[in-house]
Amino acid sequence: MLRCPDCGTEYRDRWRCECGHPLEFADPPRPAPDAFDPDPRAGLWAFEPFLPVERRVSLGEGYAPLVDAPGWDAAFKLEYVHPTGSFKDRGATAMLSRAAALGVDRVLEDSSGNAGAAVATYAARAGIDCAVYVPADVKPGKVRAIERAGAEVVRVEGSRGDVTDACVDAVQSGEGWYASHAWNPAFFAGTATFALELAHQRDWSVPDAVVCPVGHGTLFLGAYRGFRALAEAGWTDRVPRLLGVQADGHAPIVCDLHTKQRGAGGNDLADGIRIREPVRREEILTAIEVTGGDCIAVDEAATGRALDALHKRGFYVEPTAAVGPAGLRAYRERGVLDDEGVVVPLTGSGLKG
Repeated sequence: MLRCPDCGTEYRDRWRCECGHPLEFADPPRPAPDAFDPDPRAGLWAFEPFLPVERRVSLGEGYAPLVDAPGWDAAFKLEYVHPTGSFKDRGATAMLSRAAALGVDRVLEDSSGNAGAAVATYAARAGIDCAVYVPADVKPGKVRAIERAGAEVVRVEGSRGDVTDACVDAVQSGEGWYASHAWNPAFFAGTATFALELAHQRDWSVPDAVVCPVGHGTLFLGAYRGFRALAEAGWTDRVPRLLGVQADGHAPIVCDLHTKQRGAGGNDLADGIRIREPVRREEILTAIEVTGGDCIAVDEAATGRALDALHKRGFYVEPTAAVGPAGLRAYRERGVLDDEGVVVPLTGSGLKG
């Protein structure tokens, strides 16, 4: 069952509450207080005690490497090594597993690329038809990944919001089940495994801070939920500071927190996080407040410099993934971070260009 945390209404299955609020699982699992030793061979499904869905659709995703990054005085979690080349596989495996459990035969998604590729691929794995609504100017490499998985690509002129509106119209017309990475609670259950893995890779400790790109906040909020679940279960002793990074010109969370720091330079390189109206905006702000975190914006020049530095050190990522390291540098320049233990997820592969 799903429940609206705002009005309390429960549903067996629905993409959004009638009141307009995102839904959550009514009875999330409560892991035992004694930590176990997960088997990385099971991928992220090694953490089934934390997952509210049953494993049905999987490609071996999870346990992305955690490696030292001396040039940044941090550690990088290589989320770009997942089956479709981005962290979105974490959410897709959980969401499509739920769709399969419900007997869904066709899914619809709106995406700037990575989520669409993940949903299309996992839908193919499940034998479920799929259509992905994308911006008209989406990168060719991402379209190829969607099409080669057998999904229909629907190009939409206009803003990223126009793409979502077109997809929602199709859902409301009965054309398919809304496999939305921004709305579906199963997707966030999947991305929460980022935090679970990270703690296990660090022998059940958490870093001082995590610096993470923020568009709709699917990884940022997943990390918050995962770290909070670990602390509530008593497996770890705290939740790290969560420090978000947005693209200049598309930084609504930054504007909410720092009205005098509204960026105007723009950042077209970071196309994966150019979101003006995050669905779970208030949740992102709450996660920042609770963890003593923050959110800043980085411009295109800073993102480009970070991308070049990553490539020269062997981290072949797409431009949006460079936002995290660019933000790490900016946070240090502002004195927000000193010599603390920091982890930065590298979110998408450079092969997607």
